Amino acid sequence: MDNEIKQHPSPDEELNKRLENISWGLFLIMLGGIWLVPDRFVPEGSWLIGAGFILIGLNIVRYLKQIPMSNFSLILGGAALLIGISDFFQVDLPFFPILLIVIGAKLIIQPLIEKRSFENQ
Repeated sequence: MDNEIKQHPSPDEELNKRLENISWGLFLIMLGGIWLVPDRFVPEGSWLIGAGFILIGLNIVRYLKQIPMSNFSLILGGAALLIGISDFFQVDLPFFPILLIVIGAKLIIQPLIEKRSFENQ
C-alpha cells in the first residue's frame, strides 16, 4: 500500500492553473476566429501577435498576483510578438538574433522584478 499523502495544491498553484487554462482558451478561440475569417482579411503574423500578447499577458497577471513568472513563456511570447509584428509590416527579421535579444532583455529585467517584489515583502 502506498503511504504517500496527497497534498492539495496551494491557492497560488490553483490560481496559476486557472490562468494557464484561461490563456489556452484565449489562444484556441483566437486561432479558431482567425481561421474563420478569409485569409485576405487577416494580416500576416496576426496569430503570432495574438499568441505573444496572450503569453506576455499571462505573465503580467502572474506578476501582479505574485506568482512566479515562466521564463519559457515570456521568451516565447516576446519572440512571437516580435516576429508577428515583423510579418505584419512585411519586414524579414532574423529569428535567432531576435531570440538572443529577447533572452538578454529578460535576463536584465528579471533581477529588477525580483528586487521589487523582495522590497515589497
